Amino acid sequence: MQAGNAIYETIADLPPVLPVFPLSGALLLPRTQLPLNIFEPRYIDMIDAALASNRLIGMVQPSAGRPASDPDNPVLESVGCAGRLTGFQETGDGRYLITLQGVTRFKIGKELSALTKFRQVEVDFAPFSDDLKCGEGEEDVDRNGLLNTLRAYLDANSLEADWDSVSEAETEVLVNALCMMCPYGPQEKQALLEAHDLKTRAETLIAITEMDLARSENDGGATLQ
Repeated sequence: MQAGNAIYETIADLPPVLPVFPLSGALLLPRTQLPLNIFEPRYIDMIDAALASNRLIGMVQPSAGRPASDPDNPVLESVGCAGRLTGFQETGDGRYLITLQGVTRFKIGKELSALTKFRQVEVDFAPFSDDLKCGEGEEDVDRNGLLNTLRAYLDANSLEADWDSVSEAETEVLVNALCMMCPYGPQEKQALLEAHDLKTRAETLIAITEMDLARSENDGGATLQ
């Protein structure tokens, strides 16, 4: 796959160690883009280091079920997603506005001893090597079921969509974009990230949305804003 100016053909093209940016509720998936506002000093340092090397950063959520003794260094979920820094802007007030393009997911191994202000971990890309194959599994996705669920959610929340753009979107792009935009919590986002393949991710999104719609009907109104 291509991300920015880089081409990643196999997991051998990826580094064994990544800096990680723990951020609750943030979801990055392969071939999607995630804009971020970076202002904390250690993550400014992380962006500087990434720009000076391979431009790859690991997005990972703090673990909701395992509270950390040090709030500044939360326990991490076991799966994250590597993103290539494809957009960068200095704001003039010490912040960076960046864009990450998702490359592939990874499993977290050992965390390295603190050699930098930001955290670094050993990563294993092998379980997710198919992420590098564009469009992998699209033919197995129930696209109509996904679109019907999307229509139901939009109707329940009095929202509209650009259906021309939706109909023209490739299935992989559609599934991953909807997962990233969905207004669900960290645990649901992590479930979508860890879904084995595109078909399972679409099914997981449908199931989560249908459960929310059912709760909304029982409560007499929409639960999501």
